[in-house]
Amino acid sequence: MTESKSDGQRKWTRVLLKLSGQAFSGSQKLGICPDTVEAIALDIKDAREAGIEIAVVIGAGNIIRGENASNKGMDRATADYMGMLGTVINSLALQDALEKLGVHTRVQTAISMSEVAEPFVRRRAIRHLEKGRVVILAAGTGNPYFTTDTAASLRALEIKAGAVLKATNVDGVYTSDPHKDPNAVKFDEINYMDAISRNLGIMDLTAFTLCMENNLPIVVFDISKPGNIAKAARGEKIATLVKGRTQS
Repeated sequence: MTESKSDGQRKWTRVLLKLSGQAFSGSQKLGICPDTVEAIALDIKDAREAGIEIAVVIGAGNIIRGENASNKGMDRATADYMGMLGTVINSLALQDALEKLGVHTRVQTAISMSEVAEPFVRRRAIRHLEKGRVVILAAGTGNPYFTTDTAASLRALEIKAGAVLKATNVDGVYTSDPHKDPNAVKFDEINYMDAISRNLGIMDLTAFTLCMENNLPIVVFDISKPGNIAKAARGEKIATLVKGRTQS
């Protein structure tokens, strides 16, 4: 894992940023809000300029959720493939916003579509990161029945990222939903097993177990506040760190 420490502060020099599709819809329930995507792109640019290598995995909940479509009668594999295509749409939107800001990017997909993106090749993705490009990893794992959370954990391990930055609409992990429970308490740090036993739902269990088994830290932070991507990657106290052992 690429990790360094300076000034007593943890810093990951390479991270995997996991964004939900809803992060792209802004105040809308569905679709893509260009202003919101631009704001996220600006944050990614600031983090890249701070020397942090960034790969991105984006969900497609603003377009279609495979599991929800399946629950309404659609074939699950078909619904999941539609969701993968939705992640490609979101990835191209982010690429466009980043490149308008002068940030060099590459979109790589787990499903072949050479007219719009490169295929995912692990060594090529790492080389792009080393050259300072932002790599957007689309189409999940390329397989149905796996979420983009699982894709994020898998790709983070493949590219040797130091941590998964899990972007949410709250500033970390709480004992319960802070939007519904005024008594919810935030964890500054929690270990994997405690998170599982408390059923905190940080990521789906497959993705979370993959991180736990490989000791890959997860940083849960609020994407709505400007500058938080770089702060989360630097290990600043604006998030919840999920890892193997908590400090005493």
